[in-house]
Amino acid sequence: MADAQTSSLLFTPACYTYNQTADQISTVLNYVAESDDLIGASQFVQTRIERYISNPRYYFQVNEEYVKNKLKVVLFPFLHKGHWMRTVEGDGGKLKLTFKPPMDDVNAPDLYIPVMAFATYVLLAGFLLGFHHKGAIFGRFSPEMLSVQFNTGLLCWLLQVLLVEATLHVLGGGGDVPLLDIIAYSGYTFVGASVVLATRLFTSSLYHAVALFESFCMGVFLVKTMKRILISEVQSFEKNSTKRNYVLLFMASAQIPLLFLLGTVGL
Repeated sequence: MADAQTSSLLFTPACYTYNQTADQISTVLNYVAESDDLIGASQFVQTRIERYISNPRYYFQVNEEYVKNKLKVVLFPFLHKGHWMRTVEGDGGKLKLTFKPPMDDVNAPDLYIPVMAFATYVLLAGFLLGFHHKGAIFGRFSPEMLSVQFNTGLLCWLLQVLLVEATLHVLGGGGDVPLLDIIAYSGYTFVGASVVLATRLFTSSLYHAVALFESFCMGVFLVKTMKRILISEVQSFEKNSTKRNYVLLFMASAQIPLLFLLGTVGL
């Protein structure tokens, strides 16, 4: 029996053994490749989920000190003496950076201020519309007025989101920044818009000057923020400084018509 097995092995064609080994290696390589594809697909899906369904509670972790300091940064960004980089949680040794919440970092985005500023803007717009109807705030005031200004404000917020998103995509940073971050940065526009409307309530003669000033401040804030995002929060970005400067200048200039649009309530 042993002689028969030995004889069988001796007379087995070498090409058969070689093909069998090659098939086994090919099977292993295909399995590894499929595993890598599955891991890559899983990481891609996880990245997309984290971008569009990030933790909303993070953006509402604020305190009084943060709100006060953040309003200063948004309204007077050129007076911000500190750095514009976000503070990393832990030692930063992880593959994906984790940032401290807003109450521990003034440079972190939040949604508390944008939401409150948006609500303030809608209410101020309602008061202005009331004044323009025979000077009575409540006499000709109706829910329809608030509805119109609410929809106008949401439209402007959406336009700002699209502008910031397009800026990041053009500069190579699209898809790396959480969507709620972009919504938060875009929502700070209503801080300036509320100041513009409050100015009109007391003295309409300063409206244009205040609107221009707030447009300038919002432009500076967004440019500083976008530069920080491109440098520290995205995997790659457009390194052509000329192109980058033109794109950021366009985004900053777009704040002028946007603020004037938000401020022309009842005009």
